Amino acid sequence: MNTQSIARLAGMALSASVAAGLAATPAAAQKKPAMEKCYGVAKAGENDCAAGPGTSCAGTSTRDYQGNAWKLVPKGSCEKISTPKGKGSLTAIKR
Repeated sequence: MNTQSIARLAGMALSASVAAGLAATPAAAQKKPAMEKCYGVAKAGENDCAAGPGTSCAGTSTRDYQGNAWKLVPKGSCEKISTPKGKGSLTAIKR
């Protein structure tokens, strides 16, 4: 195999990989489902953020289903989530 043939094969392989990448882009670019903050549904230490005064954020809730700690859930599902302390809420709740 001569140098010209090797270069031609390398060019074809590169073109094929670029084409495959471009074909995969639309599927990879699909949007993630809409999410919303849901208060009172996170287990202790598993909140996404907002766990009250003195906490830094994600993973800082100190109680299961803490009312001022939220977790991201698919939009429209929050108030359907049941916990031993009650339903999820779109706003902070006293618990």
